[in-house]
Amino acid sequence: METAALLLHREQKDHFFAESPQSPFAHSSRPFTPLTYYEPNPDLVFTVTLESADGADVPVGTTDGTERIYRRVATFTLPIEGEETTLALYDTGHGGLFLPFRDGTSGKETYGAGRYLDLDPNQDGTVTIDFNLAYNPFCAYDDAYSCALPPHENWLSVPIRAGETYAG
Repeated sequence: METAALLLHREQKDHFFAESPQSPFAHSSRPFTPLTYYEPNPDLVFTVTLESADGADVPVGTTDGTERIYRRVATFTLPIEGEETTLALYDTGHGGLFLPFRDGTSGKETYGAGRYLDLDPNQDGTVTIDFNLAYNPFCAYDDAYSCALPPHENWLSVPIRAGETYAG
């Protein structure tokens, strides 16, 4: 995503969080303050060819202690901080591909339970992984939400300094 479009996306998200009845702040006792982000980082945008996964059902824990089942549909490998990193993508039954992940910033600079990316394949079958669009789940802002915890296969030791940060 181009920088101007990314900044507009962030501005629109702040407006949604501040004004919408569907915002996680709408029913929270916590007042809304504008979200914080890393500076746009074009080095953390990748277009990858997906590798077919086993299609296994993966039990995914949630922040409220329940469990969901997602289907592992693909994996991909890319270099981050000089380290080859493999991540899995999931089908949640809601369309598109879901990439929940934790990284070296989780619990320090970003939400401790991890962040998400929602992805759609490109027309040529590749997928663009733009970590500048990484976002915190709603449970980061209101405990009333139940959010998926990234499976261990998507826990990275390297930091992903792109996307939404967490001011707690």
